[in-house]
Amino acid sequence: MNLLRDILPPTNIRTDVQARTRRALFELAATLFAESMGGIDAGAIVESLLARERLGSTGLGHGVAVPHARISGLSGPLGAFLRLATPLPFEAPDAVPVSLVFVLLVPEQATERHLQILAQIAEMLSDGQVREQLQAAADALAVRRLFTSWEPHLR
Repeated sequence: MNLLRDILPPTNIRTDVQARTRRALFELAATLFAESMGGIDAGAIVESLLARERLGSTGLGHGVAVPHARISGLSGPLGAFLRLATPLPFEAPDAVPVSLVFVLLVPEQATERHLQILAQIAEMLSDGQVREQLQAAADALAVRRLFTSWEPHLR
């Protein structure tokens, strides 16, 4: 079962994003979340994402990062996908700069479901063909179709 389709609204997908730093990237993502959720402080989102990065980079390799944070007052998980116009250094294990970013916010009391969501994001973005399709997608709608049509491997 695809857990990603319900947490990634079309309004939280951006292609050809300009961001020169992680902070700038997180500020853009926080703005998307604040606009789609209402009542959530964008500054708190940025600080939570930066605090998580200080624990260790969320760069997975192959040009992919999955920054994530727990957010007070959030009722359920919520995602945003950003495709960067210019790859950004992210201290990934393979040292490849990041251009595909899935930002995940979860409630303070994270559950097993949140770990399953992170696992599905990692599984999807570890597929080279999926990464190529995300890079080539013409617009946010095409990106959304890729996320909603993808199915995880049965375990």
